[in-house]
Amino acid sequence: MTFPNLPTSLAEALAARGYTDLTPVQAAVVQDDANGRDLLVSAQTGSGKTVAFGLAMADDLLADGVLPPPGLPLALVIAPTRELALQVAKELAWLYASAGARISTCVGGMDASRERRALSHGTHIVVGTPGRLRDHLERGALDLSKVRVAVLDEADEMLDMGFREELEALLDATPAQRRTFLFSATLPKPIVALAKRYQRDAHRISTVGEDRGHGDIAYQAIAVAPADIEHAVINLLRFHEAETAMLFCATRDNVRHLHAGLTERGFAAVALSGEHSQNERNAALQALRDRRARVCVATDVAARGIDLPTLSLVVHVELPRDAETLQHRSGRTGRAGKKGTAVLIVPYPRRRRVEMTLKQAKIAAEWLPVPSIEDIRAKDRDRLMEKLIAPVEIDDEDRNLAEALLEQKTPIEIAAALVQAHRASMPAPEELIDRGPADQRAPVHRPGFDDTVWFAINIGRRQNADPRWILPLICRRGHVTKQEIGAIRIGAGETRFQVPRAIADRFAKEVAKSAGPDDEDVRIAVADGPPPPGTRGDHEPRRGGPPRNHDRAVHRARPAKPHHRGKPPKK
Repeated sequence: MTFPNLPTSLAEALAARGYTDLTPVQAAVVQDDANGRDLLVSAQTGSGKTVAFGLAMADDLLADGVLPPPGLPLALVIAPTRELALQVAKELAWLYASAGARISTCVGGMDASRERRALSHGTHIVVGTPGRLRDHLERGALDLSKVRVAVLDEADEMLDMGFREELEALLDATPAQRRTFLFSATLPKPIVALAKRYQRDAHRISTVGEDRGHGDIAYQAIAVAPADIEHAVINLLRFHEAETAMLFCATRDNVRHLHAGLTERGFAAVALSGEHSQNERNAALQALRDRRARVCVATDVAARGIDLPTLSLVVHVELPRDAETLQHRSGRTGRAGKKGTAVLIVPYPRRRRVEMTLKQAKIAAEWLPVPSIEDIRAKDRDRLMEKLIAPVEIDDEDRNLAEALLEQKTPIEIAAALVQAHRASMPAPEELIDRGPADQRAPVHRPGFDDTVWFAINIGRRQNADPRWILPLICRRGHVTKQEIGAIRIGAGETRFQVPRAIADRFAKEVAKSAGPDDEDVRIAVADGPPPPGTRGDHEPRRGGPPRNHDRAVHRARPAKPHHRGKPPKK
């Protein structure tokens, strides 16, 4: 495939890279109406925008297809994070390799003295983060007086991160006649204001929704009890068995906690957050590329600019703060024409907010239940069958070992051992407290609960009722196990629960006998039937644990204050 509108060196680089066609944003920036003009571009993550601005700046940098000897930088590219800056530099390196480009990076977390030496030896293109670039500028190590093109990549994110002063200082240090490219997934008011100040008659390009849009990403949402979020993550990872998966958390503490939980369960996982050094980040990314790790737990900022070709699953463990963040996170997958899946884990009380965010982002997500243990085992069976029936080359050593096994075991015993070994190599799925809201899930049959008696306890939502501490209370009072308690339904002033009829009388007697001085205000008795329609199920556990003596304290609990909402009652 030839690219007639491009310099020969760049066209050859694209062909060698396997390009047969330009993406919509790449095609748009090389059209005649964009030539020589400032560009204001809105394009989604993964749309090929790094190559796009590399192509757009070619006419300003190249003379007869080659670059002049390195000296003061001719192009400045600013990115919000070091990962993205390093990724941009890597893309521009292969694109401009045959043109003889020297590209320097200036990013936080790297050796600043080495960066200054590289700048002093001359360069063509400087790629960096706002803070480090401004530091070099103020120290006199970075001279932007010869810059012909300035690029702000993911400008909206840089403004959100508070880099306005740094961006303005860098742009003010460049010549007034330069070309300025602003690439942003969205165009909020601060971006428009920045464009008006630093661009002249900018050519507007928008490829959001064209060709790619969200077409390569299948969006799913699952509603869970807050206490089940980590279990839902485990079941999603096991159900999809993605070659590479990325899990997004809101804070570095949550990244640390989730990463520890996953590694403890046997997942090959790495973590990326602001507390990790650049060497640690590089090692984590290399582990993902080498397939030594399959799961990456990250914060939003740490995951910026990460491009992993095998990444096919993104899980929003904690909800994104807005539609733009949702798109940026999800855009880590479904890149370069490959299919990807993005899953939002939604605590029940926040479902309406998530639906509004999805509507704002124009995303049609499919609401699904959390994969169950049965779902995961069915997937495992299919994957194992597919793997074992695939044709393989068998050498003599393998054949001899197989024959020796057949002499001692039957084929069924050998196959069963193989299946068992396969299952043992994978983390076990989790059983969730509740797989869906009471008004949405289908009844689940449990042996022994075909005939039940409903009991009532005089504790409800007004007393901050929560299955996580009500269930142990019931078990203690009735001398039963949690497996002997059926559905729990929490009402405004009382909670009703099922007990199999076969043990109902014994349960009632034990409750009466176990009532002590601390239990005088906590009454458990046979109810007059099931709870009224619409009573909530055991699907909204509160954060934290019950008070030390929750039996006695429940009747004194007042409705929680707004900033303490969701916590158990206190004495």
